[in-house]
Amino acid sequence: MSEKKFGDIYSKIKNYGLIPVIKPEGVNESVKLAEALASGGMNVAEIAFTAKSELKSAESAESVKKISAAFPDMLIIAGNVENPEHAKSAVESGAKAVFASESSESGDNGEVISYCLKNNIAVIPECSDAKNIEKALGMGLDVVKFFPAEKSGGLEHLKELSGKYPNVRFIPAGGITEDSFLDYLSEKSVIACCGSFMLKEEHINKNDFEKIKESAILIIQKMLGFDLAHLVINCDNAEQADRDSSKIESIFGLKKTDAGLSVANADILHFMKQRSYGKNGQIAICTNFIDRAVFYLKEAKKEFIDESARFDADGNLSSIYLDNIIGGFAFKLVRK
Repeated sequence: MSEKKFGDIYSKIKNYGLIPVIKPEGVNESVKLAEALASGGMNVAEIAFTAKSELKSAESAESVKKISAAFPDMLIIAGNVENPEHAKSAVESGAKAVFASESSESGDNGEVISYCLKNNIAVIPECSDAKNIEKALGMGLDVVKFFPAEKSGGLEHLKELSGKYPNVRFIPAGGITEDSFLDYLSEKSVIACCGSFMLKEEHINKNDFEKIKESAILIIQKMLGFDLAHLVINCDNAEQADRDSSKIESIFGLKKTDAGLSVANADILHFMKQRSYGKNGQIAICTNFIDRAVFYLKEAKKEFIDESARFDADGNLSSIYLDNIIGGFAFKLVRK
């Protein structure tokens, strides 16, 4: 199936979680938009193609070429690809994957899909209903772009399709907003959301690339949802841990419980019975998506202590320490 055939590409798409759409209105502008997104942490973008205007599609291909040259590590996906010629042009220009348009020139994206599969190009077909999902599955593809998401029944319809096709993974697009993308990403079957909401028209019209960068940073922060989970304080022994926890209970009324390796107050403060990571202890930061958080922080050159990683019964990452001590505290990422 496609997740195995093009695993590296789909893994990257899932880790980014968000795919901003660049609609070329000029090659230089496209490069500047890509630069603003990349500097804001979004090292991924869809570049829209169209068969309705060969001039526009040539401009899209040139944009892909220029962006790829300037940012060789950027994951560029050619969007709205309606014929094999544009798929070929996009990939030769540097695109790593193709979104095969449901409304292609021939009225069927099978021609684009077949070309891509024959030439070992990662292809993701647009699907708005069960019929097209079954066609994709019949061609060996289990990752699809659910488009247009809102006009096709939105999240509730996607849930229905997920129930009917449990092995299919979705990239919803079309009508996704800053207010709704987290709801989609929270669905197990969704690997990423695609849209233009990450690139506000007002900023593009004013060529305010600094604002576009700031928006990218804020959207990523909203997606990851970093928050304080709990504080762990190192003690020399169990007696000190119990004594200090008792003081917290007497002052704030936070009930003290024995948590095994620590004595905890309402799961907010943990007093360790013996010293662990960090001189003073650890600060646990929770996140909506721990795998994505690790990915984004590694992209930002942050390092982790791999042997500190802990996994749940299903093999999913549940916590991991950063290789960084701040104020005498080690920092640990935990899953919400």
